[in-house]
Amino acid sequence: MTAVYVGEVERRFPGSLAAVDQDRPRVLPEALPGSAGVTYELCAGLVDQPGLSLEEVACKEAWEECGYHLTPTDLRRVAIYKAGVGLSGSSQTMFYAEVTDAQRGGPGGGLAEEGELIEVVHLPLGDAQAFSDNPDIPKTLGVIFGISWFLNCVAPGLRRQ
Repeated sequence: MTAVYVGEVERRFPGSLAAVDQDRPRVLPEALPGSAGVTYELCAGLVDQPGLSLEEVACKEAWEECGYHLTPTDLRRVAIYKAGVGLSGSSQTMFYAEVTDAQRGGPGGGLAEEGELIEVVHLPLGDAQAFSDNPDIPKTLGVIFGISWFLNCVAPGLRRQ
């Protein structure tokens, strides 16, 4: 169970996950579909392979998760920031890449052996702000920041072309 799914169970059925009768959870009034734990996220990965640069890791993840062949020179560094400041205090680096259909060489979807189940979503430019602003769409802060950055730093140049 993902943390998002567990949080959704607790939100919808307060106290349902509390230990009762020697650590046995209460029976939920109804089961939640797995989709209750699904979130929209940016392509991401851990830097856990010695010898690879951040850019090389980003390219590897773009292939595994999204099916796009990228090289480090395709990437533009957007920001370096702290995440999980209450838990891990990890550093994250966000990159931007423009991709074309010619760079798509595989289906993406992540690695099944790592428990990844990823669906690549293409968001039309005209829908990006509404998607970002919609509180009913479960998404990470990285998605919101990425869309905001794109709309402020890249999209204005696209409109001039």
